[in-house]
Amino acid sequence: MKGPLFYAKILLFGEYGIIKDSKGLAIPFNTYRGALKSSQDLSGNHEVSNKNLMHFYEHLASLDTDLVSFNLKSLKADIENGMYFDSSIPQGYGIGSSGALVASIYDKYADEKITVLENLTREKLLNLKGVFSLMESFFHGQSSGLDPLNSYLSLPILINSKDNVEPAGIPSQKKGKGAVFLLDSEQIGETEPMVNIFMNKMKNEGFRKMISEEFSITTDACIEDFLGGNVKSLFGNVKSLSKIVLKNFKPMIPDAFHKVWENGISSNDYYLKLCGSGGGGYILGFAEDYEKAQKSLKDYRLELVYRF
Repeated sequence: MKGPLFYAKILLFGEYGIIKDSKGLAIPFNTYRGALKSSQDLSGNHEVSNKNLMHFYEHLASLDTDLVSFNLKSLKADIENGMYFDSSIPQGYGIGSSGALVASIYDKYADEKITVLENLTREKLLNLKGVFSLMESFFHGQSSGLDPLNSYLSLPILINSKDNVEPAGIPSQKKGKGAVFLLDSEQIGETEPMVNIFMNKMKNEGFRKMISEEFSITTDACIEDFLGGNVKSLFGNVKSLSKIVLKNFKPMIPDAFHKVWENGISSNDYYLKLCGSGGGGYILGFAEDYEKAQKSLKDYRLELVYRF
């Protein structure tokens, strides 16, 4: 048995903001992927994955919802026969490792599933997002459902609000100097503690005001620039966003990277932002001149995502 491939995702813009109903833009990241496989002789990571799938099966069996039903009998039998999720997507890195797993289980075991080939109306997309949110809550406690949605559709997704998501056409890559890249913090990040910090901060009126008046407005401007191909304006807005995040989201930025973050803003060689919930994993970088950014960040491992 070998299932279809499901890819990692990158939330280019909208981390934390989408929890509070501002815009977001997510794109598939095909460098990393995962698929359901089966083996009679499980060991190491494959054995761990198989055990985790059994816990996930129990979560799905306990769901009390009219949104979706699964062929639980078939899922349980496959897990007992050695099914595991074979994935190259690093866990705790903010690029959707659990999202790809959720997408693969939905694809294989959901009854009356919505398929990628259908006319994806807004209603169908919201239905999928709701189903994936319920499924992925097993991993994160609270999930928007966007990671699995992105992985399942393998399309860029524009999040206008909680109740308005749509496939997005992003400009095709150009062979220019500019780039979006990933910077490896070489630390594992955990989503739930970071989201809890954010929720506690949201109890503060000043922080709420900053989210609605600075963070969300700047994020929306970045998305508009990116989708419109307005590269010059985009870098100005990304720089502003990088400053806002450094000032207000320090607990989500690993300590060792506070200085690196500041250096990018002051030198204009690159601008950093959170990739997912932060706390470790990947940090997302934007550079008008990728070669210059590579020199400035020569001590770190970078991965190219998109060229301008």
